[in-house]
Amino acid sequence: MSDKLKYELRGVSASKSEVHAAIKNLDKGLYPSAFCKILPDISAKDPSYVNIMHADTAGTKTSLAFMYWKETGDLNIWEGIVQDAIVMNVDDMACVGCFDNIVLSSTVGRNKNLINGEVIKTIINAAVTFKEKMNEFGINLHLAGGETADVGDIVRSLDVGFTTFARLKKEDLVVNNIKEGQVIIGLASYGKSTYEDVYNSGIGSNGLTSARHDVLDKSHLTRFKDSYDPNTPEEVLYTGTKKLTDLVSIDGESYKVGDLLLSPTRTYLPVFKKIIPMFKKHIHGIIHCTGGAQTKVLKFVKGVHIIKNNLLPIPPVFKLIQLESGTDLKEMYQVFNMGHRMEFYVDEKAAPQILEEIAKFEIEAQIIGRVASSEQTKLTISSGEKSFEYLPE
Repeated sequence: MSDKLKYELRGVSASKSEVHAAIKNLDKGLYPSAFCKILPDISAKDPSYVNIMHADTAGTKTSLAFMYWKETGDLNIWEGIVQDAIVMNVDDMACVGCFDNIVLSSTVGRNKNLINGEVIKTIINAAVTFKEKMNEFGINLHLAGGETADVGDIVRSLDVGFTTFARLKKEDLVVNNIKEGQVIIGLASYGKSTYEDVYNSGIGSNGLTSARHDVLDKSHLTRFKDSYDPNTPEEVLYTGTKKLTDLVSIDGESYKVGDLLLSPTRTYLPVFKKIIPMFKKHIHGIIHCTGGAQTKVLKFVKGVHIIKNNLLPIPPVFKLIQLESGTDLKEMYQVFNMGHRMEFYVDEKAAPQILEEIAKFEIEAQIIGRVASSEQTKLTISSGEKSFEYLPE
């Protein structure tokens, strides 16, 4: 069975082509090439300011967290889900230069028959914990409350999302202007940064439907009937060989499969807070490799050839997913970040200094490629002896 057909049968899409087709005629804001939609300053109507608003969720990672919680009783796993949902918003906003004074409002939909009050309390407190952690780096997040709804007729277990808002000076914006001659700095999604307490597998919050069903075995089908859509053909449900509590060895340490798949999405806000003020004039584009993963950049460039030929090592969690799924490596790069989730497109002369500052956070980073001129917009990813070409949709 092809990967594309498998994704479709599971009700997901790596490219979100239907969504992009639906929104293609919508207003793209003041700066169409910006990573986030930039709006005029609606409230104060100050022409020197802009407004930025964003919304996202932790996706189907919550279904995996539900399974893990039921299996282990570990409430702390929900803290990571809250971080997932927040980071999918604030790190997108950071890509346009907005990494401070952000208002957050949560939307939680639960099936009350399955998700108890302890889980809801953990989720609410986790947002406060994340806010306080970012405050240690001079990053101000403001919690505006939110909505928790009991919608069991709609949500099988739990859905966790956030909407974020900020007001920013125009002069502080970073608008993508990716051109020939720039180099690409990739920031690792895995490891343990100075602001993380445990090893991060690098999984992020994209491709979790595939990861869950490709890695976990059929025993989860009957044990966790509320973890999947009953309209999905059984042939594509839980097709792997692993259990949530099976152990995987990484650098001599043992980790549960469930912990690897549920590693919280790393935020790069502390890095942005340090890097952007120092090197803004040398940074010409920032790409958060989320939906579309390593091909995300194709949505923000024209008339260039993006060449990624010096990638960071592929972390064990993605090797595990590929081994269990048999997914072609070219497809893996479209679904998963595969080792780096944030890209800076910068002047080559500034790259060494930028890398030096990133290293202070104990995050692996390196020049992973470059930008060349091209009549046809395209992306080439080289991995070992293999090379893959991608074109815009």
